[in-house]
Amino acid sequence: MLLRTRPILRRVALTGAALLATTAAIPQASAATGDAGPSGGGLSAVIRYTENGIPHILARDYAHLGFGTGWAQAADQVCVLADGFVTVTGERSRWFGPDAAPDGSLSSATRNLTSDLYFKGVRESGTVEKLLAAPAPAGPGKDLRELMRGWAAGYNAWLAQNKITDPACKGAGWVRPVTATDVAARGFAVSVLGGQGRGIDGITAAQPPAAAAAGTGARTTAPQEADPAAAAEAAREFFDTSRYDMGSNAVAFAGSTTANGSGLLLGNPHYPWQGGRRFWQSQQTIPGELNVSGGSLLGTTVVNIGFNEKVAWSHTVATGTPVSLHQLTLDPADPTAYLVDGVPEKMTGRTVTVPVAGGGPVTRTQWWTRYGPVVSNLGPGLPLPWTAGTAYALNDPNAANLRGSDTALAMGKARSVAGIQDALRRTQGLPWVNTVAADSAGGTLFTQSQVLPRITDELAARCSTPLGRATYPASGLAVLDGARGDCALGSDPDAVQPGVFGPGRAPTLRDAPYAENSNDSAWLANAERPLTGYERIWGNAATPRSLRTRGALEDVAGMAAKGGLTVAELQKQQFANRVPAGDLAAADAAKACAALPGGTATAGNGAVVDVSAACPVLAGWDRTADSSSRGALLFDRFWRKLTATTPAKDLWLVPFSAADPVRTPRTLNRAAPGIGRALADAVAELNAAGIALDAPLGEHQFVVRGGERLPVGGGTEALGVWNKIEAPWNAAAGGYPEVLHGSSHVQAVGWDGGRCPVARTLLTYSQSANPNSPYYADQTRMFSQERWVTSRFCERDILTSPKLKVVWPRERG
Repeated sequence: MLLRTRPILRRVALTGAALLATTAAIPQASAATGDAGPSGGGLSAVIRYTENGIPHILARDYAHLGFGTGWAQAADQVCVLADGFVTVTGERSRWFGPDAAPDGSLSSATRNLTSDLYFKGVRESGTVEKLLAAPAPAGPGKDLRELMRGWAAGYNAWLAQNKITDPACKGAGWVRPVTATDVAARGFAVSVLGGQGRGIDGITAAQPPAAAAAGTGARTTAPQEADPAAAAEAAREFFDTSRYDMGSNAVAFAGSTTANGSGLLLGNPHYPWQGGRRFWQSQQTIPGELNVSGGSLLGTTVVNIGFNEKVAWSHTVATGTPVSLHQLTLDPADPTAYLVDGVPEKMTGRTVTVPVAGGGPVTRTQWWTRYGPVVSNLGPGLPLPWTAGTAYALNDPNAANLRGSDTALAMGKARSVAGIQDALRRTQGLPWVNTVAADSAGGTLFTQSQVLPRITDELAARCSTPLGRATYPASGLAVLDGARGDCALGSDPDAVQPGVFGPGRAPTLRDAPYAENSNDSAWLANAERPLTGYERIWGNAATPRSLRTRGALEDVAGMAAKGGLTVAELQKQQFANRVPAGDLAAADAAKACAALPGGTATAGNGAVVDVSAACPVLAGWDRTADSSSRGALLFDRFWRKLTATTPAKDLWLVPFSAADPVRTPRTLNRAAPGIGRALADAVAELNAAGIALDAPLGEHQFVVRGGERLPVGGGTEALGVWNKIEAPWNAAAGGYPEVLHGSSHVQAVGWDGGRCPVARTLLTYSQSANPNSPYYADQTRMFSQERWVTSRFCERDILTSPKLKVVWPRERG
């Protein structure tokens, strides 16, 4: 049954103790696990909703907590969740057709068919079930298993007891109950998102050479091998975090820099604004066991980034290369067998049949080796052809990692940055992120404790093929000789699974005045205390940093030096919207503009454009990407065009120096020929769209929610803005009319000596994807207005919320 808030219930809720007593009466969860009746335990939870629809889930144990979490996520995001379950069950082609593209939230597959072939293969091979069966710490712990069982039951109970109002899936046949294995399969998809998930098209396309397989002896043209130099550049681009559709900033400040000696944390993840990689806010409480608040990736059972009474943490996408390749030497008599130390090993064929809407089923075979699946490419720029003599296998250690939620759960129970580090050491579940943390005692932590193949520089030097000798230095992608047994990946004694680095090898910085990351490598987590000595696969060092990293380091180092920091300073940093590219180049660009003969420049199409009106706009711009900033849009369009066509060596007069990495390169080369062209193209583009050169940014960077146009501040990766916003240009629709990804679950957290953390949060795209929900656009409006949610963490704060609504979802027999 569902009890909605009534006056008497509200009065009971305001006592606090009565609600806690209620949870003690909740029946103990059944000890059963697995798919046999995930809803068989008579589960329930108490959910207290406060402002902005944020649920505070109170439960007796982990199964009940999972139940409340699954229920509450379904209430806000049922269509997005259901779509993801269609993905991991391999049924997208059945419901949506084989050629449509998935939303990209659970893999990089370009077509539903390739997505289905992969995920149905995972399902039919029992991959997830085997991982679930592994005892902890190699597999998930008991508490996590109970959370998944409860989450499935809660999701199913919500479906059974409520009508769907979201038009995205109202009445859709693909919205169905799920099992605990489905929940785990979604976690598996997140784990391999940076590895096998990025190689799905290549995994499902890899086929043995037809003529050789048929034994016909017919001559065929050999597939084109990747040129090593071209492959190095392609691999660098493929693993370049600045090109991903997610990233992040995070900074922790030590007590020596703050007003009261406690630590501070500002987390600013950059994730998609639509689809299954959205965050969702909640507080999860089991009295005496767990009390944590923050953001969860949809479909996960735990808080992924957040805070508790003593510690706060966030994650940033890391530069570690999460996969390696093994170049196979094939048996001359059989292209589906490969040699290891001269002994042939047969590949395993995984034949998968996928139902397809409007047509017959499609059957394909994928080929697997001791190293992983055979793959035909890593993106269009890096072909990996399967010839009569050679094939390539993709090693992704996160395909054996279902521990990510165990890590998050352990972090939620930590009481200090030392506890965070211990949680990472014990569980080792993070596949593709760094961790930045601060605690109430003033401690800070940066660590790149992610699951990576154990590729040492020595191993790469000894075992790389010619292709690997090009790709490893450029990107950290090792291509090892799969025919040599002595080229197998070793194991560290502190690693929980074979073939990966132990946490003792992870780049780590403890208790620095500040620890910051903006998706560059660990090298400059603190510019005054560089981290060095790690293997290349973790990331590079002594190389140019992104403008976002450089701007962030300037900002946070200045804040630390100033001292006396509070949560309010973190809030100011989030919305400072300083444009580092503007500080470096706008004045010189304006001078170059003013020096153009006759005030004209030649556009890329050969047209001569009067750009004279742009010069004073660039000179007068305030160098921010606030929604009210005049000139920000002009500089944005100019800078994108300039940097897309002008190499860095031609752009700056002072080159990069590893001795001065935050301030170099610098000084715009006003003589660079691309400047005039980029100005002409930008001015012509804005003129053609009817957009004034000095138009406020927010008039042309916005989102529309419920018919309301909401201006959006912030800027793109190329500009280096902390408050990152990535939006596709659409002149006909007014400029940047929608945000694809950028600032998402933002949190500014500190402590003031009391029992409750001081926290301000903001979920930029709001809690619900349902346009009929009151929580569809409320926080988006707040983001537009640069306002924050004051977190309600302690009981007295929750129970005194003027928006308090209490529900008690329960299973029905």
